[in-house]
Amino acid sequence: MNELDQYYRELGLEPGASLEEVNQAYKDLAFIWHPDRIPKDNARLVSKAQDKLKQINEARDRLRSTPKNPHPSNRPSSGYQTHKSSAGYTYSNPPHPGDRTSSHAQGQGHWRSHKPHNPDLTGADLRGQNLREKDLSGRNLSHANLSQADLSDGFLHKINLSGANLQGANLFRANLLQANLTYANLQNVNLIGADLSGADLTGADLRGAKMGTKDRLFVKLIGTKLTGAIMPDGRIHE
Repeated sequence: MNELDQYYRELGLEPGASLEEVNQAYKDLAFIWHPDRIPKDNARLVSKAQDKLKQINEARDRLRSTPKNPHPSNRPSSGYQTHKSSAGYTYSNPPHPGDRTSSHAQGQGHWRSHKPHNPDLTGADLRGQNLREKDLSGRNLSHANLSQADLSDGFLHKINLSGANLQGANLFRANLLQANLTYANLQNVNLIGADLSGADLTGADLRGAKMGTKDRLFVKLIGTKLTGAIMPDGRIHE
């Protein structure tokens, strides 16, 4: 087994898997093995998780940097054309503009998971962007406009969204562990299945946010700070 094949196996993939499959496998494993999900009093498991995370980080980085897939697949080309955004992200326009779900998103392209050269996206205008399943962990998007953006299944660990506008955004099953959402506009967002463990929502506006049913909560809020937050029903959390 050559070195690249070993990296595929490290991510639980068959050699020649697509970049999209590599990214998704990495996110799944990073979510499972992230040390912050392990009880701090279990030093053995924390150490094991740290080692595992290093391994999958190396596997993902090496496979992403491979100039040519040594195991070409028979998958048809998507027909997407790639472009560079001013923020350094690579994104692609689909062959059929009619596939867009909103007029604002047309022409802006689907963001792909290549990390930006400049991680500081303070005040960025990302309205209506398709950021589904993207890895934005640790990014600074304070005061960014993410209204109506699709962030479902995103890996947003320790992201800074302080003062950001996320009105109407889709955060379905998003991983927001230890995220900074202080004074963010979260009106009418979909938070079903999201993990907000350890996140700071001080002063955030959650009016109309989808967090579950009347009798059951479908958002993980272990250790979440909600001081002064406006809850979905309009009451202020104390």
